[in-house]
Amino acid sequence: MLYVGAGLGVLLIGIGIMVVCNALASVLKRVNTTLDEVDRQIGSLGAPVAATLTHVNGIADTADTTIARLGGVLTQVENVAERVGQTANLATSAVSPSLVNLGATLTGVTAGLRRLVNGRGGERPEPTTLGG
Repeated sequence: MLYVGAGLGVLLIGIGIMVVCNALASVLKRVNTTLDEVDRQIGSLGAPVAATLTHVNGIADTADTTIARLGGVLTQVENVAERVGQTANLATSAVSPSLVNLGATLTGVTAGLRRLVNGRGGERPEPTTLGG
């Protein structure tokens, strides 16, 4: 009888393992179906994603070209600013002596007019009164 009990226990364990494996097979079948659907959807997304990436690459190339042009423009603007600065320095150095000369000339003319109006010594003569 002991052998019959052991045999029956082993049979029940075998049936339990078969039920667990059957449930596991069912779960794996659903997972396989889900993965097939995911593969199909990813396959259909490949072409639009590739087109989008190509478009983005074109935009990036355009941006790179624009930035390179802006770099050239900035270099030209720097050169123009440098030339304007040099021109301003040259104008200042050319005009400054002329302004000093003009100031000296005006000082001389003012002194000459003062002598002419005040007399030779530079002092004003006393005003004379008529009758007295």
